[in-house]
Amino acid sequence: MKSLTIQGAKILATGSAVPHVVLNNDQISQIVQTSDEWIFNRTGIKERRLLTGSNQSVADLAVIASMKALDKISMDPSEIDLIILATSSPNDLFGTASQIQSSIGAFNAVAFDLTAACSGFVLGLVTASQFLKNGSYSNILVIGADVLSKWIDWSDRSTCILFGDAAGAAILQSCSKDDNSILNFQLNTDGQYANHLSIPYKERVNSHPVLKLHQGSFNYISMNGKEVYKFAVSQVPLSILQCLNSLNMSVNDIDWLLLHQANERILKAVAEKLSIHSNKIISNLSKYGNTSAASIPLALDEALKENKISDNDIIVIAGFGAGLTWGTVIVRWKSF
Repeated sequence: MKSLTIQGAKILATGSAVPHVVLNNDQISQIVQTSDEWIFNRTGIKERRLLTGSNQSVADLAVIASMKALDKISMDPSEIDLIILATSSPNDLFGTASQIQSSIGAFNAVAFDLTAACSGFVLGLVTASQFLKNGSYSNILVIGADVLSKWIDWSDRSTCILFGDAAGAAILQSCSKDDNSILNFQLNTDGQYANHLSIPYKERVNSHPVLKLHQGSFNYISMNGKEVYKFAVSQVPLSILQCLNSLNMSVNDIDWLLLHQANERILKAVAEKLSIHSNKIISNLSKYGNTSAASIPLALDEALKENKISDNDIIVIAGFGAGLTWGTVIVRWKSF
């Protein structure tokens, strides 16, 4: 049993991966009745990436993102104690994290999947920080990865224009309380609205003459876009304010607002409600669309590559989506 001395948690490195295949709005207009102008005006999306290769899965993208993060700090995979894979599109319903553990050579790590859709990476960060702060583990790999292209009805214009495939990873490490960068979090769930965004299970009766089992398979993504928009715009600002207030911080202390990349209208509406200038919004939505659990780590990794984020910047990270779930993590960035 390791020491339960309260410690801090910090993000050491990030990495990301996207498929090579690009599907732009003009190409989608050849699949369903739409146009580049219609899609962009309503979503802010110009193109998205799709994982189309034979036998390729979410694990392939997750492995690439993880290795990029490890390589940035020259960390041997054997130093990882825990792997948390946030995904809603595993290639095995029993879990995909263990496949990643094997593929990257993190043989000393415990590995498990966490399913919370577009809030998955936020919940993964919070879960990892708790293990680090209580001294259970020292180095944790948190991955957000989804390939929702496999669960889209490509004749449904309301969903096929939105989603893309990607993976993002972050390595978190325990540190002194003075060096802590995960300052606080706020998490919520309201299951009574779960049907607004789901991949429902479709049941059928087994035809076997003896076994009257109810078996089936999962359907395509189902979404009530108007209700999801209303939920996000009303609840996400409240979550952010509650998290800031618990730290005696204000909106003026925010250097960067990093929201789940769902829709440009949502990003702007949340920022406006908080009176945050648009130049503080981190967004790469136009290039990748909604990549679910991957969207936040992908955008964070790109912002770091572009040197947008400086030491001691305050980043407010908020995820929201199916469940319905939503949550905020406030980070004081520490350069690695």
